[in-house]
Amino acid sequence: MEKKNTKPLGGKNYGSIAHLPGSRLGPGDHSCHEGQERICNEKVRDKHDRIIVQEKLDGSNVGVAKINGEILALTRAGYLAHTSSYVQHHKFGEWVAANAMRFAEVLADGERLAGEWLLQAHGTRYKLPHEPFVVFDLMRGMKRATYEELQAKVSGRFVLPHTIHVGDALSIEEAMKLLGEYGNHGAIDPIEGAMWRVERNELIDPGKGGERRWVVDFLAKYVRPEKADGCFLESVTGQPTVWNEVVSNAEITGG
Repeated sequence: MEKKNTKPLGGKNYGSIAHLPGSRLGPGDHSCHEGQERICNEKVRDKHDRIIVQEKLDGSNVGVAKINGEILALTRAGYLAHTSSYVQHHKFGEWVAANAMRFAEVLADGERLAGEWLLQAHGTRYKLPHEPFVVFDLMRGMKRATYEELQAKVSGRFVLPHTIHVGDALSIEEAMKLLGEYGNHGAIDPIEGAMWRVERNELIDPGKGGERRWVVDFLAKYVRPEKADGCFLESVTGQPTVWNEVVSNAEITGG
């Protein structure tokens, strides 16, 4: 019999991301270092930094892993989705099973996609113009693939968060202005915020002609300070679950 506390990865599916100054901090959240803030919002270190800014979505952090050829739906903590006590995770597991062939074509063994499951409303309600799973990371262990590699693997196959900026540092104010109040994923409440991905073109070996490669250095996020986490959850409202609407002709769009 399968144990309820099984963690196929041996640990979490996804860790926590530090907050930029002014971002709403929840229980257990932490702020980024001031040097990271400067790189994200003010000035990059040099020409070898690249900043990618995307819309931050408000759902349940989940993952899909390929382990020994098997496609597994996981919660953020790393448990199998169908062992969760939450209905939304059971529905996620069912959706992954129905789309297992798509995941198998994208993932190499040992890889996983981390993303946001948007079927249930948490603190933002959506009328989704696309399917309810949005991919924000391709992981190998706890290492992230670069933005370009993620795009190459996933674009046209699964939904990606809307990207508003690739290049130099971008202020929080400008990012939120570019996203607009309702963003690009069908939010009917003000969006949660934005994500900063900082990549570095690092030197591999000075002895090989200065060869470099892009790696993900760190991530940081901004959540609107007035946002109420989980305000639509039944555990907060005492009312029935609020399910987000997925339009009948939903396509694989976004990014």
